[in-house]
Amino acid sequence: MSVDPRPYADEPEAQELTGGGTARVFRIGETVRKPVMPWSPAVHRLLDHLERQGFEGAPAAHGTDEHGRMILTYLAGDVGNYLLPDSVRSSQALTTSAHLLRRYHDATIGLAQDPGSDWQFEALTPVEVICHGDFAPYNCVFSGERAVGLIDFDAARPGPRAWDLAYALYRYAPLTHPDNHDGWGATEQQAYRARDFLDAYGCTRQERQSVMDMAAPRLESLADFLREGAAAGDENFRRHIEEGHLARYVRDIDYIRDQAEVWARLVVGSRDG
Repeated sequence: MSVDPRPYADEPEAQELTGGGTARVFRIGETVRKPVMPWSPAVHRLLDHLERQGFEGAPAAHGTDEHGRMILTYLAGDVGNYLLPDSVRSSQALTTSAHLLRRYHDATIGLAQDPGSDWQFEALTPVEVICHGDFAPYNCVFSGERAVGLIDFDAARPGPRAWDLAYALYRYAPLTHPDNHDGWGATEQQAYRARDFLDAYGCTRQERQSVMDMAAPRLESLADFLREGAAAGDENFRRHIEEGHLARYVRDIDYIRDQAEVWARLVVGSRDG
């Protein structure tokens, strides 16, 4: 569903925040305004829970404005939009993003025990945390090379940690085919970065294996979501497919599977070989 919350005549100071998804989002002062969706109550509940838990890396929710839009705290910093700058490709950005994801996951454990059912996507088993659902540089806020905040919780859902970790590796290692212009690095370099991310998060060997087993299926779910949205008539999804996003996902899925031996040796295996 595409929503266009265009700025209103009484908001000359509204600044559009670019680089997001299908909905237009605006900054007004120290707040962000975005459209209310059917799953917004669940997102509001999540943000309130994070605030109670003392997690400072997410915006606070402040209800809705006079135009019916969600009001969120604006997080100061730079978002990692593509093409990624060197600062976001750095080792410090990699490890601090992993630390941020771990703190976020740990803060959601209590809510995951009774999450409700009004999320955009159905829960996945085993339910361990509230997954962010789209943990990537473009949804992280950076101060220099340090990840300090997390935004856009529309894809949040109850599920296993590995769901978020698998997608994080796809975007941060990144586990991408050499022809994907959003990616970089040879396969072994990607594997070392993936291992560094999982180590910074605190994964055991068994957890590393679970994440790598999830890598291709996680990306397949994104490809299916894009296909289904386009088939349902969503013009934004159709445009994404025409721009080649789906073809890149399919190629990257094959690449992840083709390099299974490298991941097993350098990501899952012991550091000393």
